[in-house]
Amino acid sequence: MNESLDFLNVHFWYDTLAKPLFTGFTVRFPLGWTGIVGANGAGKSTLLRLAVGELSPLAGTIERPHESVYCEQRTDSEPETLRHLLLATDPDACQIRGRLGLEPDWADRWDTLSHGERKRAQIALAFWRQPAVLALDEPSNHIDADARDMLLDALRTYRGIGLLVSHDRELLDGLCRQCVFLEHGKAELRRGGYTKGKAQGDARAAELRRQHAQARRKLQRIQREMSRRRERAAAEPRMRSKRKLARGDSDGRAKINEARVADSKSGASLRQLEGRADQAARKLAAIRIVKEDKMGVWLPDARSRRDLLFRIESGRIRPGPDGPTLQFPELAMPSDGRVALVGPNGAGKTSLLQHIVQSLNLPPDRILYMPQEIAAGDSQRILNEVRALDHERLGRVLDIVNRLGSEVEPVLQTSLPSPGEIRKILLALGIVRACHLILLDEPTNHLDLPSIECLERALANCPCAMLLVSHDRQFLERLTTTRWQIKRVSDRQMELQIMRAWD
Repeated sequence: MNESLDFLNVHFWYDTLAKPLFTGFTVRFPLGWTGIVGANGAGKSTLLRLAVGELSPLAGTIERPHESVYCEQRTDSEPETLRHLLLATDPDACQIRGRLGLEPDWADRWDTLSHGERKRAQIALAFWRQPAVLALDEPSNHIDADARDMLLDALRTYRGIGLLVSHDRELLDGLCRQCVFLEHGKAELRRGGYTKGKAQGDARAAELRRQHAQARRKLQRIQREMSRRRERAAAEPRMRSKRKLARGDSDGRAKINEARVADSKSGASLRQLEGRADQAARKLAAIRIVKEDKMGVWLPDARSRRDLLFRIESGRIRPGPDGPTLQFPELAMPSDGRVALVGPNGAGKTSLLQHIVQSLNLPPDRILYMPQEIAAGDSQRILNEVRALDHERLGRVLDIVNRLGSEVEPVLQTSLPSPGEIRKILLALGIVRACHLILLDEPTNHLDLPSIECLERALANCPCAMLLVSHDRQFLERLTTTRWQIKRVSDRQMELQIMRAWD
């Protein structure tokens, strides 16, 4: 098996884009997993498709092993060879099915499988082919913690060259020896997982900001000195005139002559200062910095004066006709509560969240409920609501959307926002309304890593109450202090337990 995948001075762009995605991109991908990190539109999926040969560079070369497999993000259609894998009796097929938890009837009920089950089937087929290069695009989207652990264990057994695009920080940290960061039109390889690579980038950005501030201060000092000398030079002709001297004042004339010689030298010194100023300005312009995000987006009255926002009596719900019953105790939310609702897929988290929303006795404009999936019609309605805002409120919403990591002009001009963009718009509307309770169902779905971190920083400063449903443990641990944990009691019953801290 070849031990590397090499991009050599690769250039690539799409005709529809104003700027190229990759210019002179050179990197070696060794055996093991490499994370691919960047904002939406930075070229992550394009890089994977270039790596496996689905796309060809417009300039430069890519040297790859012969067998390469790309597992795309979507899992709509049943893979052609799934039935062969489910029926195969060779040791590799049996081991792969067991490791990824495939069931014999999955090909017969593909339409009813969860996204996580479909993704595991997709990756199992890729493993069965034993490719030298395996490129995975968001393999952990929509899967719960148990399925994610199963996936992580399986991916650790891969011995080829793995490329992983994911917004799952734990997955990137647990698997990757290095990460390629696609930022601001550049691609940079950093050693270690995502957290280590991000820290390297942050430290470098902080150092560049320090150098930029130092260079700016130096230029300002030189410019102030130039201004002072120019003012003095402008006054010199009046002070160096001999017209007021007596005809016989030879000493006065000698002093003025000496001063004029000094003036000529100060003129040369001023020209030297101008050269130093030009040099300092060029150095300042050469230091490219990225502005730090400022996340002070919340209004001061975005917190209720009530001690409790809701108290719901204990009860039970059934998420679906064939699903288990979820039993829950009395649920209460203080005005500053920060609650995580967690549990396996199918446990009833979304159903319980909807039950809480329907039971609330709060003004509608003080509630922000973000469902797991936002239908196209609802997205269009939300966008039209934003467009109808007065100038001041519209500016506030767009400023928040920008701070959450999206450019505002494309958001306004689009006929239908992307799933990630509509989440940012909905949150911005809630912030502008100074809502008292935020209920978010899998808010990090459809968001890239930079946007997730922007969302984290925004919610960390939130003064109102929050109830968050998410499979992203890091996200929940950083934002919540109470855990509502759903656990399975039997095949037909789930139970919610209230826990006060994270383990």
